[in-house]
Amino acid sequence: MKLRTIDGIDVRGKYVLLRDDFNVQIVDGKITDAFRIEQSMPTINALRNAGARIAIVAHLGRPKGSRNMEYTLAPVAKYMGVPLIPDCLDKDFMANMHDGDVVLLENVRFYAGEEENDSDFAKRLADGFDLFVNDAFAVSHRAHASTVGVTNFLPSYAGKLLASEIEQLDSVMEKPAHPFVAIVAGSKISTKIGVLRALARIADRLIIGGALGTTFNYATGANVGNSLYEADQKDTALEILEYAKANNCEVLIPLDKGVATEFARDAVRTDKTFDKITDNDIILDAGVLTTARDVDAIKSAATVVWNGTVGMAEWMPTWSAGSFAIARAMAEQTRAGKLKSIVGGGDTVAALEACGVKDDISYVSTGGGAFLEYIEGRELPGIAVLEEK
Repeated sequence: MKLRTIDGIDVRGKYVLLRDDFNVQIVDGKITDAFRIEQSMPTINALRNAGARIAIVAHLGRPKGSRNMEYTLAPVAKYMGVPLIPDCLDKDFMANMHDGDVVLLENVRFYAGEEENDSDFAKRLADGFDLFVNDAFAVSHRAHASTVGVTNFLPSYAGKLLASEIEQLDSVMEKPAHPFVAIVAGSKISTKIGVLRALARIADRLIIGGALGTTFNYATGANVGNSLYEADQKDTALEILEYAKANNCEVLIPLDKGVATEFARDAVRTDKTFDKITDNDIILDAGVLTTARDVDAIKSAATVVWNGTVGMAEWMPTWSAGSFAIARAMAEQTRAGKLKSIVGGGDTVAALEACGVKDDISYVSTGGGAFLEYIEGRELPGIAVLEEK
C-alpha cells in the first residue's frame, strides 16, 4: 500500500493538525508507559524542525462524549513539556504560535461528535489548519472525526510512525521470509477468527496459545477444568484446524498448562498435561512442554509475528513464564540476525517491556485492534483515506 506521506511537503509556517495516539496508562497522575508517546516523536520533531505550527489531537480512555477530567491529557502535556489547550475546538491559541511550536489539545473524546464521526464536529476541529497528519496507527481502524472526518476538509498525509507500521506489516503479509511462524493468543476465538485464517494462509506454523488455545484443546476433546474458554466456539476451532491443514499450515496447540486451584497471583503452580487436569484446575499459563516446543519453533523460524500473551503474564514471575520464554527466544534470535520479529498488542508489548527485551525486537507495533485488523486484511478507514490512488 502506498500512502501520501509528509516527506517533501513544505510545512513552514503552516498550521498542522496532527493525530497521535496518546492513550497511555496513567497511575496517580503519572504515565507508567510512554511507549506510544516516544514512538510519535520522530514525526513531531520532523514537523517541528521543518517550521510547522503543530496542534496535536489525541484521546485518553472512554469519557463517552462528556468532559470527564479523569481522562484529561494534562499528564501527557506535562510529560512532553508542551502547553495543553483546555478545549480541542479552541482556536485562540493559534494567533500566538510561531514556527516550530507544539501544543496538545485536550481529549477529543470529550465530544460525542468524535466517535460519531460527526461532519460538523470534524469541520470545527479542522477549521484554521492548513493540513492534517495522521500518525495514530492504533486508532486508524476507527472511522472517527479525528481520523477520517477531518480529511474531508484538509489535505491529509501519513506521519512517519503510521507509514512505518504499514511498511512493516506489508512486508510480512506480502513477502515474509520462511519459515514463518505466527503466534496468536489471548482470550477469544470470536475476535480473532479472521486473523487466524489470514495467518493460516501464509504461515508455515501457527502457534495458538492462552485461553484461545484452551478453546482449541477443548474442541479436540481435552479436559480444561474450570478455565476460561469458549464452549460455543468448538466448531469454529475445528474449522480453523481444517482450514490450516488445507493451506499446509501446521497448527501447534498447547500440550500442557500451568494450573492452579484458585485464580490468584500467588496461587501455587503445577504444570499438567491435559490427561491430568481435574475439574477444579484453573489454567493460568502455558505449560513447560508447550513452552519448550514453542521456543524450538521460534528458533527454527526466519519470521515471527506475535500477538497475545499465552498466560497471565502480568502475574510475575509464576504465571509469566510462558510469555517471557517466547519473548526472550524471539529477542535472542533477532539479536543473532536470524529472525525478523514483529510484535503487536498492548499486553504483548507490556510483556516485552517487563522482561527487558523490547528493544531487541525487529518491530514493535503501537497497534492492538488495528494491528489485528490490518493482518486480517480489513480496510482501515483512517488508512484508506491516506492511500495514493
